Amino acid sequence: MNTPVTVLLSALPPAAGWAVHAWRLRACLNTARRDPLTGLRTRDGFTRRATVLLKDPRAVVVLADVDRFKQINDTHGHAAGDALLKATADRLTHYVQGSGVAGRLGGDEFAAVVIDDHGTAGDLLAALQGVLARPVDGQDPAMRTTVSLGWVRAADFPDDDLSGLLRRADEAMYAAKQARAGLRRAGLGRLFATVTGRRAGRTGARTGVPVVGVAA
Repeated sequence: MNTPVTVLLSALPPAAGWAVHAWRLRACLNTARRDPLTGLRTRDGFTRRATVLLKDPRAVVVLADVDRFKQINDTHGHAAGDALLKATADRLTHYVQGSGVAGRLGGDEFAAVVIDDHGTAGDLLAALQGVLARPVDGQDPAMRTTVSLGWVRAADFPDDDLSGLLRRADEAMYAAKQARAGLRRAGLGRLFATVTGRRAGRTGARTGVPVVGVAA
């Protein structure tokens, strides 16, 4: 049975028909690159936009991870967990606004790349960390947690691509989570030793390598 779009395509001149077809393909791709729960870009869509932003030396890469997310899900239910993820995504989107891009990498892990026009990323991220810890509107006030953030300036590691910078931000985030510090910056000290992005203590990481914390 013909759909309205199919009928429309058949009635249009070939050039116009291909234009509509191309538009539909782009719309489908854009939908596929959006996380259905949060509306953020998925890893693929995030990577495409973030790679462009990293051409600017003022770019900052941020990794965010919701603390105790499994406990929230187990205690309050998956609907409450979904509400927490959606609130985190909305607040992160407000932070990046028009100067960057945010994405959901999977589970309770989010990433962002922003352009730090005034060199104040540290202060702004500290404020963001507090905003991310606020209770979710319409949810049980007891359902609250914190979000650990790790960040890195692209200019500090000019030879790193997005993958390398995300790994450094991930290490800084892990240090913040372990120290319950909320926020850590990579680049002011050595990171945790990794192999293919695995932190010390994870399966596949090297052993016998000293772990050095990252300066705030």
